[in-house]
Amino acid sequence: MACRSSSFSCFLRLLGLLSLILLLLPSSSSAMRHHNTIPSFREAPAFRNGHTCNKSSNNQTIHIVMPLDINYIRGTMAAVLSILQHSTCPENVSFHFLTIHMEPEFLSLIKSTFPYLNFTMHKFDANRVHGKISKSIRQALDQPLNYARIYMSEILPLDVKRVIYLDSDIVVVDDIARLWSVDLSNKVLAAPEYCHANFTTYFTGAFWMDPMLSSTFKGRKPCYFNTGVMVVDVERWREGGYTEKVEGWMVIQKQKRIYNLGSLPPVLLVSAGNIKPVHHRWNQHGLGGDNMEGRCRRLHPGPISLLHWSGKGKPWLRLDARRPCTVDYLWAPYDLYRSSRVALEE
Repeated sequence: MACRSSSFSCFLRLLGLLSLILLLLPSSSSAMRHHNTIPSFREAPAFRNGHTCNKSSNNQTIHIVMPLDINYIRGTMAAVLSILQHSTCPENVSFHFLTIHMEPEFLSLIKSTFPYLNFTMHKFDANRVHGKISKSIRQALDQPLNYARIYMSEILPLDVKRVIYLDSDIVVVDDIARLWSVDLSNKVLAAPEYCHANFTTYFTGAFWMDPMLSSTFKGRKPCYFNTGVMVVDVERWREGGYTEKVEGWMVIQKQKRIYNLGSLPPVLLVSAGNIKPVHHRWNQHGLGGDNMEGRCRRLHPGPISLLHWSGKGKPWLRLDARRPCTVDYLWAPYDLYRSSRVALEE
């Protein structure tokens, strides 16, 4: 394009042309920016069933539900690898990933990392919790996806009647079938209970001083449990209207602050003291430290089947920052992340 007029006029014409080009290509540039945020992972090996998996007692699908988010996808990949690696019947495990953004990049990433994985992606509508989430002590706890576990009975297919829900910041070092086989004894969910913890600290003084609110625990002996590792009877959850019960407490929280954490307290209000206890080995929790500073913590004594970096500190972030805690080295062997430097070298 020749410019025969003044330089300023030519500049304006060039600027207009450039603006037109940018307007015509918004989706492409946006896709490129999004693509740059998607990490790269090494392909995991294929895991096959053991010779005992053909027996009728073992030949059943184990449904595992996990959240899927770009900020935690590195943890999700490590968790999946750990589950498959320690399963006697890995081909019997079916993963259900809950995500707000049904990005095709997510689908491609999982398929390329785990070509033989049996999985389904389910969209969680963030509008489901619009106006229901109260600000907590840590911003990460306020993300809508943290509340997706409450809506599993609405999201999952009706033929999925029982699931294991797992957070993304875990690794399993035992056969997940052992957790799956827990007898719920007509309870809606099962999880490790921690009755030595001071249960009163999970709720504010305003809650305990209100006789009507605090009476919700009447007839129960409530103990703390972590909602990042649960076996859930989805059918009983749906029939009992547990989603609506949890939402009811979220509404009260908006009116009168009765707790300071995110999605955990309303579930405790509904279910604490009425769950099937599971051995503590299935949730060695708190490895991410507290919710404010994420200081390093040691392992609790006793056998371990699942390691859980609940708390502020995440192992992949501390390892990348070269400030790892000792327990983070237990997570590192399951990390499939391939940095841009390694990718270029390959």
